[in-house]
Amino acid sequence: MEEVDSILVDNVKSFTAGGFGGICAVLTGHPFDLTKVLLQTNQYKSSMEAISSTLKSHGPLGFYKGVTSPLLGVTPMFAVSFWGYDLGKRLVGSARKGPKDAPLTIGQISAAGFFSAIPTTLIAAPFERVKVVMQVTKENVSFLDTVKKLYKEGGLRSIFKGSAATLARDGPGSAVYFATYEFLKNRWSGKDSNLSIGAITLAGGFAGVAMWTTIFPVDTVKSMQQSSTLKSTMLQTAKRVYTAKGVPGFFPGIGPALARSFPANAATFLGVELARKALDSWL
Repeated sequence: MEEVDSILVDNVKSFTAGGFGGICAVLTGHPFDLTKVLLQTNQYKSSMEAISSTLKSHGPLGFYKGVTSPLLGVTPMFAVSFWGYDLGKRLVGSARKGPKDAPLTIGQISAAGFFSAIPTTLIAAPFERVKVVMQVTKENVSFLDTVKKLYKEGGLRSIFKGSAATLARDGPGSAVYFATYEFLKNRWSGKDSNLSIGAITLAGGFAGVAMWTTIFPVDTVKSMQQSSTLKSTMLQTAKRVYTAKGVPGFFPGIGPALARSFPANAATFLGVELARKALDSWL
């Protein structure tokens, strides 16, 4: 019974810490993400054009256009992601041979990271669909109005459009993300068991850069698919992108994405680690 209670408490800690990390990520990275999506969906030709147009049309708060969707979606998404990652680590640890308390290998951490993307996609896909549609809409629209519009267009199928692309992005992306973070954090923290703010921040930032560098072409296909009114598969969307612009067509907005990824993911892991430390002392 005590073991069950311990597992439940650990799940609550993972879920709560992940959610707090998600809030940190959104508030830090949304302006960069908005610019990335505007470029990916061919709204503007350059980052500077997108930034200046947003400032002119909406002022500084324009960079937080559509932020309601990621705040509502990213918070539980990160909560589920970090919960799924910890669950994945337990599953991998119980399935391997050898001492149960031995550190996980990079391959095992990658497997746990990939596993975390499976439950996360159930939340990420619909919220990112709404977020992308809101970001590419010229007029100001609310989160709820966008959901109603999408549901009216095609029911739940419309709201979950791009789910396969989301999993294709987040599975490998999460594997790279968590493996990079754990490797760098352990390397830079040394043998000291205390949290190293510098190691956490740098490892989190580089983990974000590694993830986005790996998955950016898939993210472009996802954004194009989710912002389009056409019915198309991932492959059809990818072919359309390649036919129109070749290989460079898969990398529009990579500058803002990488610029966002370091501070946003540094904030994410710092938030998660600090929240987890606080929860460990309270519960």
